Amino acid sequence: MRNFKKYDIWQLSHNLTLDIDVLTSNYPKEELYGLVSQIRRASSSIPTNIAEGCGRSSDKEFNQFLNIALGSANETEYLIILSKDLNYISLEKFNEIETQINIIKSKIYNLKEKLNSL
Repeated sequence: MRNFKKYDIWQLSHNLTLDIDVLTSNYPKEELYGLVSQIRRASSSIPTNIAEGCGRSSDKEFNQFLNIALGSANETEYLIILSKDLNYISLEKFNEIETQINIIKSKIYNLKEKLNSL
């Protein structure tokens, strides 16, 4: 069994989730059950699926959970783009979060490639 806390992609995605929580606390109140809820669920799904995949017994199962985490990272990225376009976040904040997401996506992809080569 793998220890998910030792994976830098888990730590990075956990930090992203915390950052998203703080960021979305400033969104309009009417978005609380819409965009805020959706972006928080999407971002928290990334480290959640990494953690769950680490508890699986095979590389193939772990890889499947990494696929789900990658999908959630893409969903989070879109929701950040939408947030920017709706003027809920600044361009500077958008660039910070997008950079975090792209690093996470790249690291997930690289780990998937490593698992596939075993």
